[in-house]
Amino acid sequence: MQTTSEYLLLFRGTDWHKGLSPAEIEKVVKQWKEWFNGLEAQGKIKGGLPLMSEGKVVSGTGGRFVVDGPFAESKEAIGGYFLLSACMLEEAISIARQCPGLAHGAVVEVRPVADMCAQLRIARQAEVELQAAGSV
Repeated sequence: MQTTSEYLLLFRGTDWHKGLSPAEIEKVVKQWKEWFNGLEAQGKIKGGLPLMSEGKVVSGTGGRFVVDGPFAESKEAIGGYFLLSACMLEEAISIARQCPGLAHGAVVEVRPVADMCAQLRIARQAEVELQAAGSV
């Protein structure tokens, strides 16, 4: 029996439209919406939205540093995301390959969604190992 997992598609590259006419941009955006709607009709999309280009970066103890974005170099900036349901990573990659923005320089990062953060998993495993060592 296959289980369905969640994957996040992160769309990188916020300047994919450079060099395209307004009509071409509208065409690609329409293709993007059709792709999203098709995935939604198949039950593959759990959510997704474009991101605004402005924002803030919070860092430091207690969040004492707040600076303006961008959050990475513009070619790497995240322009939006989809949250997918897929049976396996290969299916999520297959879906990502259909992204209309790829032909215009966008990049799609496919990331499995974890059930807990890696650091907590490591801490819990270490705790189990310490308990096992103590009971020997």
